[in-house]
Amino acid sequence: MNQLDAMQVFVRVAELASFTRAADSLGLPKASASTAVQQLENLLGTRLLHRTTRKVQTTQDGQAFYERCKDVLADMDELRGMFQQAPQALRGRLRVDMPSGMAHTLVIPRLPEFLALHPQLALELSSADRRVDLVREGFDCVVRIGTLGDSSLIARPLGQFRVANCASPGYLRQYGVPRTLEDLAGHRLVHYAASLGGRPDGWEYWDGAAYRSLPMAGVLTVNNVEAYRTACLVGLGMIQAPLIGLEPYLARGELVEVLPELSAEPMPVSLLYANRRNLPLRAQVFMQWMAELLQPYLDPPG
Repeated sequence: MNQLDAMQVFVRVAELASFTRAADSLGLPKASASTAVQQLENLLGTRLLHRTTRKVQTTQDGQAFYERCKDVLADMDELRGMFQQAPQALRGRLRVDMPSGMAHTLVIPRLPEFLALHPQLALELSSADRRVDLVREGFDCVVRIGTLGDSSLIARPLGQFRVANCASPGYLRQYGVPRTLEDLAGHRLVHYAASLGGRPDGWEYWDGAAYRSLPMAGVLTVNNVEAYRTACLVGLGMIQAPLIGLEPYLARGELVEVLPELSAEPMPVSLLYANRRNLPLRAQVFMQWMAELLQPYLDPPG
């Protein structure tokens, strides 16, 4: 195995903290991944990884080497693409993550067009309802909906989704149609929480000066977008969710929008990628495609 390939193996092992998972993601035997790292350690004359039966982690020298490896590998990707102006020249693995609703509703239906333009590209699409670790898990870029926390990642704002308040016709027959903020005292909310066990948010609304949260009763808390929408469809409560994912149900009359003047704050949509000098060309092209794909569904940022 040449040094560049060995560096790619080392980077993946460092990010995944596992020889087995790194080898699987690269399509290599575990023994080959282990040998590649040993060759680098012998070449450099230092230990790059601490290995135990439970975990693998970088040494101080290994962390420094990891950062330089990422730059070198990114530079090589850029060099390979310098003289390949045709879109068909894109090749390699591209690993991305986005919310499941966005993947199923907007992105996957349009993927045949993108992959037809780039037939040598191998796309790995994650759509789990959790915040993946972009660096540790080896993602090239991720799409985030909602306010971003502080991080070393680079964020590219794309716009924001309008949020709609919805309930099922059956729910409204049972509890009535709310007309005012005071009416919500007699209603239920399906609560959504990224991590179960915390205090659920209430009904978010604009009071003319700022967004407020009104505590509301609810019999169900979920941590999955599909479960959130399904709970509303079967009448377990009202929800506040991006309009883009609710439009088909509203059009068929399976959901009804309520209190549009008391809707939650629009949800920002961003592309995130690692803080490094040169982003691989395949990632740049995919991010631009995503920005153009989502643009008709987004309000301007801010």
